[in-house]
Order: sequence, then C-alpha cells, then structure tokens
Amino acid sequence: MTAWPKIDPRGMGRVAVLMGGLSAERAVSLMSGKGVLAALQSRGVDAFAFDPAVDDLAALKSFGTQRAFITLHGRWGEDGTVQGALELQGIPYTGPGVLASALAIDKTMTKRLWHYEGLPTPQWREAASLEDARSAAQALGFPLIFKATHEGSTLGLKRANALDEVDAAYREAARFDSRVLVEQFIAGDEVTCGVIGAGSQARALPLIRIVAPGGNYDYEHKYFSDDTRYICPSELPAEEEARIQDLVLRSYRTLGCRGWARADVMIRGTDRQPFLLEINTSPGMTSHSLVPMAARVAGLDYADLCLLILSMATLDQPHRDLSPASADANANKGSAS
Repeated sequence: MTAWPKIDPRGMGRVAVLMGGLSAERAVSLMSGKGVLAALQSRGVDAFAFDPAVDDLAALKSFGTQRAFITLHGRWGEDGTVQGALELQGIPYTGPGVLASALAIDKTMTKRLWHYEGLPTPQWREAASLEDARSAAQALGFPLIFKATHEGSTLGLKRANALDEVDAAYREAARFDSRVLVEQFIAGDEVTCGVIGAGSQARALPLIRIVAPGGNYDYEHKYFSDDTRYICPSELPAEEEARIQDLVLRSYRTLGCRGWARADVMIRGTDRQPFLLEINTSPGMTSHSLVPMAARVAGLDYADLCLLILSMATLDQPHRDLSPASADANANKGSAS
C-alpha cells in the first residue's frame, strides 16, 4: 500500500472551495464542493464556500484567501479561465495550470497531442455541421461515439451504430457545443485511473473497472444511479493494470498536468489494447465519484485525499508585484544607482 505524506492542516491558511459556477455541470460541482468543504473543515482547515456564479472572483482576496480548491467542472472551471484569474491574483490553486487545463478540456487538442507522442487513442474527426458529421462517419465506420468537444460528465454523449443514426447523435452532442468529436467506438472493458502529484513524482491510483447497465455509462448512470458497478481493485491481471497505469501517467505528463486528474481508458476486447479517451483535470468528488474510491483502496480516505490535493496547490508562475507603482519604484531605484 502506498505511503502517503502527512499534511499539517495549520499550514494551509484560509481556503476558498470554488464550487457551482456557470457550466452545464453546476449541480455536480455543488455536490463535489460541499463534500470537499466538509472534509477540509473536519481536518481543521479554515475553509469556506465560494460560488463564482454568485460572487465576483475578484473578491477572493478580500476574504483573506490564501489557497483555492477548485471543484468547478466543465467550462469556466477546468478550462484554464478560472486558473488564469487565480494566477492574476496570486492565489495558489489545486489541479493543473492554465495551459494544461485548456488543452485537456479540448478533446480534439488532447487527442492530437497524444497521437503526436505515440499514445494510443481511438481514431476521430471533429464536426461543426451535419455534413461534417456524415463525412466523418463515412471515413471512420461504425459504431461511433459523438461527444461535445468541451464538455465532461458524458454530457451530450451519443452512440451511432449506422448512418441513419448519425444526425440524431450529432444534434445531441451539438446541444452542448459548437464543435463535436466523432470517435471510433472501442468495444471492451472501460476503466478509469486517477493520478496525484507532478512530474516524476506523480502516482497512478488503482484502476477502477466500470460496468454500466447495457454498457451505457451516461450522465444518469455516472452520478445518480446505483445500477452501475465500480470494481476496485479492478480484478485485471497485475501486469495489464501496471501497463495501463504507466500509459495514463505518460498521458498526464504529456499535457503538462500537475496536482491531480483522472483519465478514462477503453481496453479493446479482441487484443487487450488500451486506448486513451480523455482526461479530467477537476474530477468529481461526490459520493459516486471515482478518484476518492480509488484513493481509499490505496489507503487514503476522503478527507486526507482532499488535504493532500490542497497541499499541492500552486501557481504556474511565482507571483511578483508587477503593479505600475512597483515598476516606477524599481525604475527610480535603477536611475539612482
């Protein structure tokens, strides 16, 4: 079992737990945020809830905020925007930085980078119209999965098994995004793998094998249904699990992730070849969420997981005083010498 570091809650300062927000995943974000907030407070952290849809992010400093735990999901939460706002205020935050977040939420850019690095991911096309979608289907063959390029939580996900199902699948994904990812469907075992840490120190958590009714792991089955089975330990052969964990770590580092994330993988049934699907840089922390489940198997309970993630809060760049007054003072100092 992994030996995890002990974190002193007293060193965390005043912590804003960012939750809610404006994305289509607001409801799930509120559930995640409330769980994290209660966990941090149970460990003695001076934490408070902050909803960017209600309060101006610029007000964070006035609350004495010294760190931010991001439990926002989807757009304006894990796409680099809130990370950039926190960078400007000099408030260290959890999870990947601005560029890694922006890349990871864009499924097409993620796949391009993985493909460039030789990491296996299903063949795909991007569609901005029904005509594009039909052309993609002709090129890729069936079955296909249609996804909103910039959404998570399986929002807009639809399968098409034949050409006469393409229009409906495209329209469902296009409800959530102007850009739709059309991806070859991989039949086999679905697994997910959480990662904690940065660079060479990043660690992969145990795999979770997901068995959804009828193989349909949609929004309802992900967050609200008790019918989906989550198998952790995964019961896969140890060598296969280790190979997939290594693949996930490579995918995480390729995007420049830090702090934590979770990658979804399909294992093709015919030859056990794993394929990377996507990576989530602000994973769910609800009662149904997967990173806490895997962390428990690795010897880390929910509250300690939250504390560990919080302890890794950081900035892309060290914050310096770049105000005009400071620049003038430095210029005057230089001229005096």
